[in-house]
Amino acid sequence: MAVSSNTSPVQSPWLLGAKDALPLLGGYIPVAISFGLISVQAGFSALATVLISTLIYAGASQFLFIAMVASGAPLWLVVLMTLLINARHVVYGPNLAPYLPQSRYWPWLMHGLTDQIFALAHSRLPKLAAKDRLGWYTAAALVAWFSWIAGTALGAIAGAQITQRWPLLGEVMPFALPALFLVLLAPRFTSTVWSLTLGCTIAVAMLLKILGISNGAIPLAALAGMAMFYLLQARANAKTKNGAIADGE
Repeated sequence: MAVSSNTSPVQSPWLLGAKDALPLLGGYIPVAISFGLISVQAGFSALATVLISTLIYAGASQFLFIAMVASGAPLWLVVLMTLLINARHVVYGPNLAPYLPQSRYWPWLMHGLTDQIFALAHSRLPKLAAKDRLGWYTAAALVAWFSWIAGTALGAIAGAQITQRWPLLGEVMPFALPALFLVLLAPRFTSTVWSLTLGCTIAVAMLLKILGISNGAIPLAALAGMAMFYLLQARANAKTKNGAIADGE
């Protein structure tokens, strides 16, 4: 007589990655629609607009890209500014590296590393077995990427009709992605170190925006937050070290 097992089958890491990435669509698609609409209005064709989202896939950098190209900025300046805005990925990579298995596919898969995928991966990858991480990341990144491309295509082809029919939608769509990113960061506020770090970053960004330094607000606020994090970490490590020395005496 066969003995039935009460153990439920383990969920596929690919399925789990796709499932975890589904909430991102609520932020990606509205902003991608906005990008598609703005790009076509700036003079780009629908095909060129979709190719920008497919190949550059850089959120805010894409808006800057089409604005600079449309204004006649030299190509070298467009490339330089796009790279500068995306310089934060230099920090993302080393933070995820300890959780990633060795794979020849990573150089290609890094194309799918966005702010939101990083936030999601940073909280999810440590909880997964090493053998499941590549599948989870691939599925999550692909879901996010394809949703961005689909939203861009929709905006490029039918964005004008959508905003004409629902004018309020055109006003709120640009705020969908920042709101989503804040939701992804919210769990980090349970730690004193992260609460102070994120609070410092937000405060500096808002102050710079009020002072009219809009272009420098994001990188300077990120640097301030990073400095705050490492300062608090160094202080905590020093306390731990001094406590260990005191206990040993």
